[in-house]
Amino acid sequence: MAQVEGQQHPIGIYFKIWALLFVLSAGSYMVDYLDFQGLVRWSLILIFMFGKAGLIISVFMHMMWERLAIVFAILIPPVAILVLIGLMQMEAQYSWFSRMFFFAGGE
Repeated sequence: MAQVEGQQHPIGIYFKIWALLFVLSAGSYMVDYLDFQGLVRWSLILIFMFGKAGLIISVFMHMMWERLAIVFAILIPPVAILVLIGLMQMEAQYSWFSRMFFFAGGE
């Protein structure tokens, strides 16, 4: 008998995730249909987006079944980049406010 290599996952989990992705997609369409505005709109859009991305990464890209070292190697660099982007944004705001305070008042 030939030996089967790799992992096999039950197909039922894929159907459950597809259904959940359908529900999350319907929720993101409802944000536009119900005409939410402002902070509520963008918060809901981001929540649905991150939820769908997390499900796709964990199940369809098989990250749920990987070793913790591989998960950290894939997830930590984007998080570090987001932290650095946030720090750059704070630095830019500080520079802009300093210029407005010191240079705009002398006219």
